[in-house]
This record gives sequence, C-alpha cells and structure tokens, in this order.
Amino acid sequence: MHRQRIIGGLVLLAAIIIAALLIFSRTEPEEKAPEALVPLVQAIPIEIRSGNLMIRGAGTVRASEELTLSSEVAGKLVYVNPNLREGQRIARGATLFRIDPSNYNNAVQTAQADVASQNVAVMEAREEVALAKAELARFQQRINGSSGKYANVDDSDYAARILPPDELIKNQTASNIPQQQTSTNRLATRQPQLLSARATLRRAQAQLADAQKALQRTVVRAPFSGVVRSEEVALGSYVAPGQSLGSIVGTGTFEAVIPLSEREAALIPSLWQPGLNRIEASIYSVYGGTRYRWQAFVDRASSVLNPQTRTIDVFLRIPNPTRGGAPAANQPDREVSGGASGAPPLFVGSFVDAEITGKALGQYATLPLAALRPGNKIWLVREGRLRSVTVEILQRTDTEALITTNNLDEKPVVVVSSLKSATDGQRVRIAKPRTEKTAASKPNDKATTKKISGQAQ
Repeated sequence: MHRQRIIGGLVLLAAIIIAALLIFSRTEPEEKAPEALVPLVQAIPIEIRSGNLMIRGAGTVRASEELTLSSEVAGKLVYVNPNLREGQRIARGATLFRIDPSNYNNAVQTAQADVASQNVAVMEAREEVALAKAELARFQQRINGSSGKYANVDDSDYAARILPPDELIKNQTASNIPQQQTSTNRLATRQPQLLSARATLRRAQAQLADAQKALQRTVVRAPFSGVVRSEEVALGSYVAPGQSLGSIVGTGTFEAVIPLSEREAALIPSLWQPGLNRIEASIYSVYGGTRYRWQAFVDRASSVLNPQTRTIDVFLRIPNPTRGGAPAANQPDREVSGGASGAPPLFVGSFVDAEITGKALGQYATLPLAALRPGNKIWLVREGRLRSVTVEILQRTDTEALITTNNLDEKPVVVVSSLKSATDGQRVRIAKPRTEKTAASKPNDKATTKKISGQAQ
C-alpha cells in the first residue's frame, strides 16, 4: 500500500514537470491585422444611346368604325346574307338582308298616281288663270278707251234702263269728276287657286320621294368592309324600325388607346398638332408565343385627363390590321415577311404594347429598374468604390428607365444587386457575369466528356 502511494506521487510529479516544461517552452502567436471584408456586388455597364426616344406604353385595341345593324322600315325578312354570322367577314356594299317590298311598291305606285293627278290640276289652274287675265284685260281696255267710267255700260245693262249711256257720259263730264283707275282683285285672276294646286303637287312629289326612299330601305347593305361581331336575324322574322339586328366591326383601320403620363406625353413632339408631322409608332402583340408588330401612327390625343388614372389618352391609328403582323425585330430566327402564312390579324379588344417616336436627344441612357434606388439615385462603381448619383428620369417602364446622361461617367457601371448597407466611397468587388462563368466551364465539361468516353472505350 505504501508502495502504491509512492508510485502515484512520482507520476503526479512527472506530469507537473512536463506541464511546466510545455508552458515555459511555448512560442508567442504571430499577430496579423484583421482582414477587411469587401462586399461582392453585381454591376453592369449603362447603355448610352442617341437619337429619338421611344415612348413605351400599353393599351387596348378597338375598332375605329362599329355599326349596329337595324332596319329603318318594318316588314318581313325575305333574304338574309349567309355570311351574316358572328365572326364572318362582310365586303363593302354586300346585301345584308332584304325586307318584303310589296307594300312599299304599292305605296310608290299610289304616290306616282297622286303626282300625275296633281299635274293635271296644276295645268287646269294655269289655264284658268290665263282665261281670267284675258277677261280682265278686255274689261280694262274698255274702261281706258272711253271718256268716262260709265262708257262701258251697254244698252242691255240695268243702268241703261234707268239712264241711257249718252246721258250718263254727259252727266259725268258736267260734274267734272276725275277718272279713276280700277284695281284688279287677285281672286279675279285665280292666282291663289294656281298656288294651291302647285303646293298640292309638291306635297304629292314629297310623298312619292318618301315612298321611293322607303322602298330603297327594304334592302340593307354593308357601308364598309368588316367582321360580324353579333347577329340576331332569322329568315322570315318580322322586324320593326330601330330594332337591333346585330353589329359589324370595320376592318379598314383600328385604334389603340395608350394612356401616358404628362411627363411622357411631353416627350412626343407635335403631339397637339398632329397635322404638322406624322408621328410614327409601332404596335406589338403576342400570338402563339411569337411577338408580332404592326405599323401605326399618332392620330390624336385627348385634351381631357382620365379621371381615374390622371393620364392622357393617345390614340394610335393602325391601318390594315387584318393583313397579319410581321414578327418583331427582336426575333430574327423567326422573322418572316408581313402577312405570311401563320401571321395573325390584330384582334379587337387585345392588350398590346406600343412604341411612339419621341423627341431626338444627343445622348440618353437606359438602365434596368433594379439599379434605381429611392430618391432616383443609383450606385456607380468608380475605381472599385461606390459613388451615389442622382439621375433625371425621362421615362419609366416595367423593365427599364430612360435617364439623362448628366453626372454619368464616360463608361458608367451601375450596381444592380441589393445593398443592405452602403456608403459613398465604400470599396466593393464586382462579380463576374454568369454568362462568363458558364462559358468558362464549357471546355472543362467537354474535356470531361471526352475523358469519360475514352475510359469507356
């Protein structure tokens, strides 16, 4: 037992000696300065452009002409155009439907008979006027050719029975009564009867014109080429004047209503004087995964602000919208000529994007919206350090913003990644674009593939 205690004490002493030797023989750790953490950011060069601004917007397409079909006269439908069906095309001047013309033919014949009868009445009245004027002329001649107003009294007149004509003339001369001219009564010339006959003739002619117009209106034709939007007609049905029978949408031109802010509208020159310059524009619509383009131009702008959005509605006129659009220029692998097989027409009611030619600038820049910070600020990278710059925005879209080149470098690089904390002058590192990494990895992938193939052989 005593021996075990001695051995334990020796082991403990040896451990203490070894620990002391290790403590006294240790070396001091090398001191190093703390490594500075430089954040990694994603940055891209800002694209500098020159020329005309392209004002971008979006809106809906509507028809410039749309007609509600109805009849101006009542009757039974005896013919309906087979193409008068929803979605079918109708050529200009094509007969849409006809109404039974029997009653209207009879009305025309009745009116024609009335006109012929009134022509005879006018002729009779005209002859009666001529006879009355001749009678009055002879009576006036007898008065003017004698020496007194009683010279026209014949021996058979009632006055002659009381006093012979010679005595009447003699008494008139003795009394020195001046000779008076007699005035002719219009009723004696039968002029009112002639005027009444002519008025009745004009009324009969107007009734004939109404009857002929009603007969023409039994045939309804398309005033323009278009597409049938809706139809509610059936052969043999009875229609009334003003009854809605369908609608046709004109296909000659369409309109696109593009709302723009006041700042964006101010970038379009001569917007309020469209007659001075033809402002070119383009309309884009997606069909079957392909983006198609139609040529357009600014037709007019509304002088009344939209009460809901406080924007200005700009109306773009699109000629020949049904001939098919051409694939947009950003799809060169699919580009074909306009109107080629498979190219769709522009649909009424579709939502489209628009580009309107704006004012020309010597320089302007485009940058993605991810680069914009609150207060219209951007972070530029200059010599590896951040620089905060306030920019003037010309136009903002869903994906990018157009800005002026004020306060920008010759080849500016802007940060597009998020920055939790950043200060002006802070040092940063720019991450390589993913495309470069992918391209750099492709040779290694090919080499690995060839190695595996060699091993397999």
